[in-house]
Amino acid sequence: MKTVLILGANSDVAKEAMQLYVGKGYQVIAASRSLSEIDAFIVARGLPAEKITTRYFDATAFGDHGAFYAALPAKPHIVLYAAGFQVTNDQALVDWPGSYRMMNTHYAGAVSILNLIAMDAGNTHLEKIIGLSSLSGVRGRKSNFVYGSTKAAFTTYLAGLRQYLYPRKIVVNAIVAGYIRSKMTAGLDLPESLLLEPADIARAIVGAGNRFVLVPGFKWKLIYQVLRMLPESLVARLP
Repeated sequence: MKTVLILGANSDVAKEAMQLYVGKGYQVIAASRSLSEIDAFIVARGLPAEKITTRYFDATAFGDHGAFYAALPAKPHIVLYAAGFQVTNDQALVDWPGSYRMMNTHYAGAVSILNLIAMDAGNTHLEKIIGLSSLSGVRGRKSNFVYGSTKAAFTTYLAGLRQYLYPRKIVVNAIVAGYIRSKMTAGLDLPESLLLEPADIARAIVGAGNRFVLVPGFKWKLIYQVLRMLPESLVARLP
């Protein structure tokens, strides 16, 4: 039986992905700081408890990552990194702890644990590493460049990791998502017509093939291409 390790499993997207993976017959290790919320989700959705193991994981507690990985009940076939944290750009510019936590959650924590997983030569059945990134990291924009920079760094890391693991036939995917209706974006002034549901992103994760960048949602695919091609003079006019 194949095992999926979900890091940051209490995110709205991660919980939807957990349900989909269980439905496909995978054994899931759900790792998060909020184990009680994951347990409540399992009960609320009527998921088979025997298919899901929960483990405490803090993306920013780098010193604990080695022991966490060594104590897993099984080595994963698939790894999903979905840990997230966000403060507004205005807050990030004056609140260094908030900025630093975003950096550690989205980038440093990911590098710490994913390096351990990738360099485990004993795990010969590792097939795929998936990272939940963001369109905010495609171009620097004045409204969210601190958060966006953490996602840009994460996507760049995943791109290099993909190349590094290619000889071992391990696929690395970056899910470059737009606005998601979730607890992390609750309270933000976002256009309703562009909001994606967590289940939309989860389906892209579970169905990810061999391509590196996957952008869920037709509108967001267009926005992604436009953002990549816009000259800097026009990007500067964006909010």
